[in-house]
Amino acid sequence: MKLTGREKSSLILEGVVTVILLLLLNMAIIVIIQDAIQSNPGVTNGIFMIKQSLKIGPLQAQIWSYQRILIAFLVIIDVWVVWWRLRRRYHLYQMDHIIAELHYIAQGHLDHRIPFRLKGNQQHVITSVNALVDSAVRSMDDERKIEKSKDELITNVSHDLRTPLTSIIGYLGLIEDKQYRSEEDILKYTHTAYEKAKQMKTLVDDLFEYTKVQQHGAPVNIMKLDLNQLIEQLTASFELEAQHRGIEITSSVIPNPLMIEADPEKLGRVFNNLVSNAFKYGNGASYIRINAQQENDMVVVKVANDGTPIPEKALDHLFERFYRAEASRSRATGGTGLGLAIVKSIVDLHHGSVKVTSNEDETAFIVTLPLKQEIKENNQK
Repeated sequence: MKLTGREKSSLILEGVVTVILLLLLNMAIIVIIQDAIQSNPGVTNGIFMIKQSLKIGPLQAQIWSYQRILIAFLVIIDVWVVWWRLRRRYHLYQMDHIIAELHYIAQGHLDHRIPFRLKGNQQHVITSVNALVDSAVRSMDDERKIEKSKDELITNVSHDLRTPLTSIIGYLGLIEDKQYRSEEDILKYTHTAYEKAKQMKTLVDDLFEYTKVQQHGAPVNIMKLDLNQLIEQLTASFELEAQHRGIEITSSVIPNPLMIEADPEKLGRVFNNLVSNAFKYGNGASYIRINAQQENDMVVVKVANDGTPIPEKALDHLFERFYRAEASRSRATGGTGLGLAIVKSIVDLHHGSVKVTSNEDETAFIVTLPLKQEIKENNQK
């Protein structure tokens, strides 16, 4: 840290003043001691006898002047006092510079950091201040991201709710105003309103599930479960829909049974969303396969279909909330854009990972989960 010209002048002045004061003090001490010795013959004789009896070193040198010893002692004390006062003043200047930097940062210059490299406690202060500013900046950035995320969430939800709600009001308005020709028109209007209402309910349910798993410290009911049984039940629940669509749905788990620690309800939601996604968007698919296999202390579950591939540009965004690879097709299938976001959130809660691959031959969602979970108290109910 460089001192300003004024600080350097002040430091030199303090050193000069301190030296002058010490010289005056030393002269006073020497005069007082000499007067006390000269006015007391007994003390003078005692000092002479001590000088005669004390011999120093191999040459047996004698001390001929006590004044020189006194002066040397006073000089050592003076040097220490001058060094202490200058060092103390220098540290005060350092703190003044640190405080000035703090004021500068407090004025809103959060990209600024204290650049000094000092020694001792001052450096600890600088390091702590810089770390605190970094933490505050990160917190502010996170807060801005959260606010932006909330705004986007409200905008997307409002848009997705308004579309079916407008249709419901429109068709029910036709019935209310008796703008229909026959009972068949009434049934058609009410059926359309009913389908739109179901679409709204699906969106609300997905939104509730997404916000629930996104909460900090979201509860996870970890227990041991047989992954084979979970996947078999899931496969059975989709068999009728698969037959109706002419799709073969199969599952395979190696080894069998395959025990895993997880939240059965949330894990079931993961695979249910992935299979539902395959039915909705795997146009032209002839099969949906759910394969699970243990690899060391991990489990890899693959949900694959041979339907229409996902556009390459969409692969990196599929797990973002409200993202739709094809908006028009999502509206036709009733997609909310939250299904895969829920999948990723639940997998993250289980300390796992999820990815997607897609080409002309096959589209596959691959979920990797640990066999055992680190159970925390705040995740237990």
